[in-house]
Amino acid sequence: MIIHRLPYGTGCLEFDLAPAAEREHTIDTLAPRAATPAADPAADVEAALGAATLPDYRGGGCAIAINDKTRPVPHDCLLPPLIRRLERAGVAPDDILLIIATGTHPAMPLSQFGEVVPQDILQRYRVTCHDARHEDRLSFLGDTSRGTPIWVNREYLEREIRIVVGVIEPHQFVGFSGGVKSAAIGLSGYPTVAHNHAMMAQPLARIGRYEDNPCRQDIEEIGRRIGVHLALNVILGEQKRIIRALAGTPIDVMRQGIPHVRSLNQVEVGRPYDLMIVSPGGHPKDVNLYQAQKALAHAALVTRPGGTILLAAACPDGTGSQAYEDWMRDPDMTSHEEVIARFSREGYRIGPHKAVLISRDASRFRVLLHSAMPPRFVERLLLTPIPDFQQAVTDAVEALPRGSRIGIMPRANATIPVIGADSH
Repeated sequence: MIIHRLPYGTGCLEFDLAPAAEREHTIDTLAPRAATPAADPAADVEAALGAATLPDYRGGGCAIAINDKTRPVPHDCLLPPLIRRLERAGVAPDDILLIIATGTHPAMPLSQFGEVVPQDILQRYRVTCHDARHEDRLSFLGDTSRGTPIWVNREYLEREIRIVVGVIEPHQFVGFSGGVKSAAIGLSGYPTVAHNHAMMAQPLARIGRYEDNPCRQDIEEIGRRIGVHLALNVILGEQKRIIRALAGTPIDVMRQGIPHVRSLNQVEVGRPYDLMIVSPGGHPKDVNLYQAQKALAHAALVTRPGGTILLAAACPDGTGSQAYEDWMRDPDMTSHEEVIARFSREGYRIGPHKAVLISRDASRFRVLLHSAMPPRFVERLLLTPIPDFQQAVTDAVEALPRGSRIGIMPRANATIPVIGADSH
């Protein structure tokens, strides 16, 4: 009997597959390839920044877009050398502004800033949090060629030097995170994010696509309008350790980083699985259902129609979207088909879009969720709660015919699964 472990919250969840299952079925683990983490990540960040070029500073201030608590960005390793680089370039501490780029996520209160910003930086430099719904704090830059209205955080735009900090990793419909995205989406207004993310329905808006992904290329255009001077991005491995640090113009960072991410995170499989046992990757990837849904989307790419997906996601913060919850309170919302139909009738909305993403997959597969959320609440979201994960695994395996295929994805949010040669 082999004990399997899935990241779950800040710990892990253990389960086993009976010896008979190991004899009768094909069992594969789909995960990013192991990579040696940087021996001295701080030195690697320093070296990347040392090779990057900054514009000559003339006293107009510097703004740095940083990710919120839903992203595993090692700010404690990235921000100190970045700030030292800026101060060597003549930027005074009072001229440095850090903006938590929440996009349309709930704005973080001041009391939570310490969860993403090291305390010494929080005490010495000004830190604010973006709010996509405060129109008086946004400036309009026109529309993109795809019709996206560009509303961006005014304070960020007003600074002479504009920087983004983040992680390059797979994204279910943007293709890859990283580059200008921390500003182009993270510091944009609600109409900008809504119009851009509505492109998720287009065929090429898929995980692992970049050059021809309409959603991602729209983001690149927004970034060019904003004028982002420097991107400091990292590629992370297991335990969220830095594999590689990249710094330079956002487009150069993406061009260098994407092939590396593909080589580590893309996994080819011969044919779909009958049962997928999945974790987003633990905290913060499963901090709420808004983030954990990505694991379901990635697993669905290699699950046969009618197959089963067991998702283990702690979700201590619930869904992470009040708009999603409010939308699902409609008494007529009793099936995944109705979710999809209503969303189609009403048009794209942030929050409810998570409901339709979940229903898109839950209507094609049997989806069971193990989480810290109350079972009745999970049922209201049209998902099947499973209080005992081991029992659910046992039951699902016993229901399989001999010769079935079982896949295990311990870091689904970071895994790009593809069937055969269906690479991007």
